[in-house]
Amino acid sequence: MAGDLSEILKRDEPLSRHTSFGIGGPARLFYEPRTEEEAVEVVRSCRRDGEPLFVLGGGTNLLVRDEGIDGAVVSLRKSSAIRFDGRRARIDAGASFPRLVSEGVARACGGADALVGIPGTIGGALVMNAGGKYGELCSFVERVRVVDREGVARTLSREEAGFGYRTSKLGEFVILGADLAFPQGDREAARARLREIIVEKSRTQPLAARSAGCVFKNPAPRIAAGRLIDEAGFKGKIYGGALVSPVHANFLVNRRGARASDILGLIREIKDSVRERNGVELELEIKVWP
Repeated sequence: MAGDLSEILKRDEPLSRHTSFGIGGPARLFYEPRTEEEAVEVVRSCRRDGEPLFVLGGGTNLLVRDEGIDGAVVSLRKSSAIRFDGRRARIDAGASFPRLVSEGVARACGGADALVGIPGTIGGALVMNAGGKYGELCSFVERVRVVDREGVARTLSREEAGFGYRTSKLGEFVILGADLAFPQGDREAARARLREIIVEKSRTQPLAARSAGCVFKNPAPRIAAGRLIDEAGFKGKIYGGALVSPVHANFLVNRRGARASDILGLIREIKDSVRERNGVELELEIKVWP
C-alpha cells in the first residue's frame, strides 16, 4: 500500500456515520481522497492489494448491511468543487447536488429547477441518473470523468455513460466529476418553480426523516411503487426499528435504532405482498452493500 495514502485512511470506520439511513456496519478500510490524483492512487492501491472497492457518494441512496464491508470504501466528499462558466459547469464527484441546483437556478440554467429536492453528491446522482417526474440529470451531462477498476483515468461521453431510468453504466467506475451544460432559462420563473416543488415535496415526502429516499423504482411510468405499497396495507407498518413512512409508502425510515436487517425485512415483506397481490416484481432503487 502506498505510504502517502495513510493521511486519508481510516480503519474500521462505521458507515452509519456516512449514510442518510444512519445504518451500516464498519468499513475495514475507509479512504477520503482530497484530489482526483489521490482518488486514482486509491484505486490503483486497492487493485495491487486485491482489496474489494466500494465507492461512496453522499450515502443518500444506500443501505449498508450490519456486517459492514470487508474491504475498502472510498468517499469523494472532500473533492467537491463546482465551477460555472456561464451555463456550463465542471463539477467534482463529491460536490453537493442541492448546491448545484441552487447555483444553477441562480445562473438561469434551464431545467436546473426540475432537479430540486434530490440529496447527495454529484457522483452518486450520476450513477443512478437522479431525477424525478420533472426531469433527470442525464439531460445536462456532456461528459463524465472516471477511473476504471484498473486505475486508468478516462473521460466518457453521455452515450458511453449508458444512462437509463434510475440507472447508468457508471457503477463499474470510480467517478471523479462531470461536465454539464444547461440551456438558457428564466431565472425568476425557475425560482418560483423551485419554491413550488419544494412545497410539494415537503407535503408529500418525509424529507426530515432518516431514510434513503424512494426504496423501489416505479414499475412503469403510470404505476407508482408507493401506491402499490400503500394499497397492500404497508403505510405506517413497523418492523423492529424501521417504519414504512405514513407520508409516502415508498420511503422506509429509521425511526429508532433500526438495523439493516429491519429494513431488509420490510423490503422482503413488501416485495412478496405486491407480487402476490398485483403480479408486479418491485425492483430496488436503493443500493444494498455488499
